[in-house]
Amino acid sequence: MASVLNIAHRGARSLAPENTLAAARKALEIGADLWETDVLVTADKELVLLHDDSLARTTNAAARFPSRSPWMVTTFTLAQVRSLDAGTWFLETDPFGQITDGRVTPAEQAAFRGEKIPTLREALAFTQETNWRINLELKRIPPPMEGFPIASRVLGLLDELGIETHRVIISSFEHGWLRDIQRGNPEIRVQALVSDLGIEPEFRTYNAWAPTVDDEQIRAAAETGIAVNLYTVNRKEDMRRFIAAGVAGLFTDFPQRLRAVLRQE
Repeated sequence: MASVLNIAHRGARSLAPENTLAAARKALEIGADLWETDVLVTADKELVLLHDDSLARTTNAAARFPSRSPWMVTTFTLAQVRSLDAGTWFLETDPFGQITDGRVTPAEQAAFRGEKIPTLREALAFTQETNWRINLELKRIPPPMEGFPIASRVLGLLDELGIETHRVIISSFEHGWLRDIQRGNPEIRVQALVSDLGIEPEFRTYNAWAPTVDDEQIRAAAETGIAVNLYTVNRKEDMRRFIAAGVAGLFTDFPQRLRAVLRQE
């Protein structure tokens, strides 16, 4: 059972602001096998970590730039994005109740204020320097940057930085981009994001939405050599059930919780 991958979804986002280096550091400290993060692009063609198309939920963009609703990241330059506070919202909303439960120390809380949105360059450098692994989800890019060649730009950055290919997995709902990655560098592993497993297998690994997948589908996929990772699994009882069914990995907002489950197996 220990072979099941503990994948920190957007970092340890229950304990730190999602998709920041603070969340990555926390996931590493907890003992996650790798961290997952989302990649989008700024107006000046810089790759950054962000899940939402808009900066509104996880930064103070609305306060800093009140006239620029809906605050799409593709309309902001990197300098403007880097001027934002991507940590205080976590303290104000306590999205997973972990601050209230006393699981985030006062020192950690103080450090989160002013946390920045990282560049992909910074995230990759952190992963390499800490001898760790990363799953990059290439997000569908909103206007006006929808034609941006994200797959080739990511490959170029990996090559420029000399990132060891075994440290990187690239995933996306845009399966054409995964084919581009495979053609550009066959050594980089790709994983196809899907809403469910009702598909004709093309890739070796599928990342599926947990509520749509049953145990038998996981077993059947494994028997044909297809690995299945599930997102986003936060309850211990679900973790145990999917592990027993033979899942390859679990994306979780609570890597600390999954680590405890895996140690009990």
